[in-house]
Amino acid sequence: MATDKPSPKDLREKLSPEQYEICVNHGTERPFTGRYNTFSLKGRYRCVCCGKNLFSSDAKFDSGSGWPSFWEPLNEEDIEYISDTSYGMVRTEVNCNKCGSHLGHVFDDGPRPTNLRYCINSLSLLHEVDATKQS
Repeated sequence: MATDKPSPKDLREKLSPEQYEICVNHGTERPFTGRYNTFSLKGRYRCVCCGKNLFSSDAKFDSGSGWPSFWEPLNEEDIEYISDTSYGMVRTEVNCNKCGSHLGHVFDDGPRPTNLRYCINSLSLLHEVDATKQS
């Protein structure tokens, strides 16, 4: 459960209106529009709201879904999982466990070794380059 949740006022000041819609109101960016969908620089992906490291470029893959996809988070305990039955579907919503920011959803149709696809909104992430892994 989120423990460091920023106030709505703080988030309105920090985030763009589009980021606020996704992170706070559990929105979704349109497919193939996010900056990290085809992004390939090595590094870590952090929560845009609190800065928590959530995903590594080493676990990123092209799912063809139109959103950045990862087969595992950096640390399982940093992700909050919530059942989502909106839009007549049964899905698992994923949020940042530190601040509660909505990230996206996880599906069981990903690659090995986990067979998971964390389908994440670019607007909920910040990328931090790992200069030691650039070729």
